[in-house]
Parts: sequence; structure tokens; C-alpha cells
Amino acid sequence: MTEDKGLEKLGDLFNLPVKTKKPPAYQWQDLALQIIRELGVPNNKRNSVFKVCKQNSRAVILGCLNDTKELCKTGQKWSYFFKLNSGGGKVNTTI
Repeated sequence: MTEDKGLEKLGDLFNLPVKTKKPPAYQWQDLALQIIRELGVPNNKRNSVFKVCKQNSRAVILGCLNDTKELCKTGQKWSYFFKLNSGGGKVNTTI
């Protein structure tokens, strides 16, 4: 067996690869990631969140998100979000 000697030179510290996350390319992607985090969307529904955010305006999405937070205290919040977004509930988008 070979023994791990760790870093042998000071220059090895600078040669280690740095892992960075790519930022979202579009604002709607960032909004979709925020919704996924806040509503606890399961893995198999994440693509639907991205699709909804791409197709609708930011005001409509934020209105649905705020209504979801306000009206759905327990249960699957992400499911209620999709119901509001599909037109099942009327969302007031005027500011």
C-alpha cells in the first residue's frame, strides 16, 4: 500500500481545483430555484417549476408564491402553487 503524504509543497495548495457553482443564466431560473427551495418541491416536479417560471411573468409567479405561502399552511405547498398557476385560483397581479 502507498502511504498518503498529504501536501509536499506549498505550491500544491494553489494547484488544487476550486469547485464553483455556475450562476443561473436567466432571472426566471433564479426564481425557479427560489420556489423549489421555499416550497420543498420534490425532484420529479422541479422541471415543471422551471417551465412555469419560463412561460409566465415574474409578477404572476410571485403572486402565486405569496398566495401559496399565505393560504397553504400545511400539506404540499408546491401542489397548491401549481393549482394557482394553472388557473384554478384567481391571482391578483396588480400592484
